[in-house]
Amino acid sequence: MFLLLLLVSYLIGSIPTALIVGKLFFGVDIRELGSKNPGATNTLRVLGKKSAVFVLLIDLGKGSLAASLPLIFHLNAEPMYFGLAAVVGHCFPIFAGFRGGKAIATTAGALLVAHLPLLVIAYLIFFLVIFLTKYVFWGSISVGFSMFIYDFYSAKLDFELIFLLFSFLLIYLHRSNIRNFILGIEPKINDKNLKNDLIPPKGGGFKA
Repeated sequence: MFLLLLLVSYLIGSIPTALIVGKLFFGVDIRELGSKNPGATNTLRVLGKKSAVFVLLIDLGKGSLAASLPLIFHLNAEPMYFGLAAVVGHCFPIFAGFRGGKAIATTAGALLVAHLPLLVIAYLIFFLVIFLTKYVFWGSISVGFSMFIYDFYSAKLDFELIFLLFSFLLIYLHRSNIRNFILGIEPKINDKNLKNDLIPPKGGGFKA
């Protein structure tokens, strides 16, 4: 049952929400536009606020549902494992050619069920880093390292190695952002030119 639910968690995480919204309502592959990341932030940049809120909620829900599976099926297992399986699914989705997002929303959803205090700390740091630097990718990378540091000093968790690997995974997933930052072309969150990436829906769907 443990391995089966891990697989189900991965498949839940593999649902490519932003990709579906982009193709269904806008006729585009969001992985080819904006930052090319199929997540809520790039959805906001390319498809507008309503689309971004929808993608954010569904991606949060993926992590929460996966982390809830052992509770739903009365399995004596740590929910964190299943939430992280959904995170892996979001990053490397089998339903989208293993070209996924960076799992910040899905991670938040998993922590909402698996460890609420860690969610609060990690995402307070996430928003603080964005506020101070004006770069979303630095905030995203900080999530993994704040989870690792919290676990390192906590007696209630034992995921230090997993969280450290997750931190390096986040660096890998944001390698293009880091390269752009070094080259001086990574846009800040308040860059007015970002509005130029916004596209209209193809008809009747989500609107900005």
